[in-house]
Amino acid sequence: MKNPSLASSLIFLLLFVLFSCLGISLADSNNVFDTCPTATDRIEFINGYHCKSPTLVTTSDFNSAKLTEPVNTDDRINLVVKIVTAADFHGLNTLGLSISRTDLVIDAIVSPHSHPRATEMFFLNQGIVLAGFIDTRNQLFQTILKAGDVIVFPKGLLHFCLNSGYEPAISFSVYNSQNPGVVNINGAVFDPADSSHFIEKFLKRLTVPSSQSNFKLNPNVTLSRYTSL
Repeated sequence: MKNPSLASSLIFLLLFVLFSCLGISLADSNNVFDTCPTATDRIEFINGYHCKSPTLVTTSDFNSAKLTEPVNTDDRINLVVKIVTAADFHGLNTLGLSISRTDLVIDAIVSPHSHPRATEMFFLNQGIVLAGFIDTRNQLFQTILKAGDVIVFPKGLLHFCLNSGYEPAISFSVYNSQNPGVVNINGAVFDPADSSHFIEKFLKRLTVPSSQSNFKLNPNVTLSRYTSL
């Protein structure tokens, strides 16, 4: 090409179009319909669920009572977590949301775990809990929550909660993913029979003086167990 400036302009234009296409392909796609309730009669595997026919969508697709009642608490760990996704709550399909309920008896602990695909917004509905997370610098952020309080657990970071009050605790969580996933550290690394031993060691690490702990403590957090209402 005889004109160098024209050649440079064309190269720049081609690169601009290329990187624009890459950006579009890497981004989450927006919905092209207002709603897309799950079609449970379709079994093909895709990244999400098929939509019901618009003519079959009803109001019942957009409300759920699955979290109104507690599920029987697991006697081995004294807690139960029930998560509702688009598989159960059809109106959630394509909206990038899921929700869960956690019931903890006194002294029950949700052991350290992470959600690889979602940030969790944790709302305490009843009771008093110690909740926190550990970042990639091994720094511990934790606090005491009372009914009505909220804490956020960033995507992919280990987090936990412990019922530190004198009554059962109930919490609700919202995740910014249709399928947040869960990686339970004691289930992934230890034999299930060793879970109680792992939890005991973890609690000791939370309550020892900071000079003896492997965690780097943030100055705005507390490690003391809540001892009075």
